[in-house]
Amino acid sequence: MSAAASHTPAPGNVTMFTTPWCGYCRRLKSQLEREGIGFTEVDIEREPDAAAFVMSVNGGNQTVPTLVFPDGSAATNPSIGQVKARLAG
Repeated sequence: MSAAASHTPAPGNVTMFTTPWCGYCRRLKSQLEREGIGFTEVDIEREPDAAAFVMSVNGGNQTVPTLVFPDGSAATNPSIGQVKARLAG
């Protein structure tokens, strides 16, 4: 089952919905890697279910990066500080 199908990441992990051309996605990925935060990347251009999910949490827009946290909550284009705060809480 893909991350797009469940929309719930593994415990201690985040799911990051992206596109290959998204500069904000590349920046956040490098920040997550630098901070040692595990994530699963899902390309919404390759996974139609993922695109539909992203649209469902972004008012019909395919806005990336969209992250889903272990508690099932989502955030659109969060800063690394916001990601760390969500994971700490």
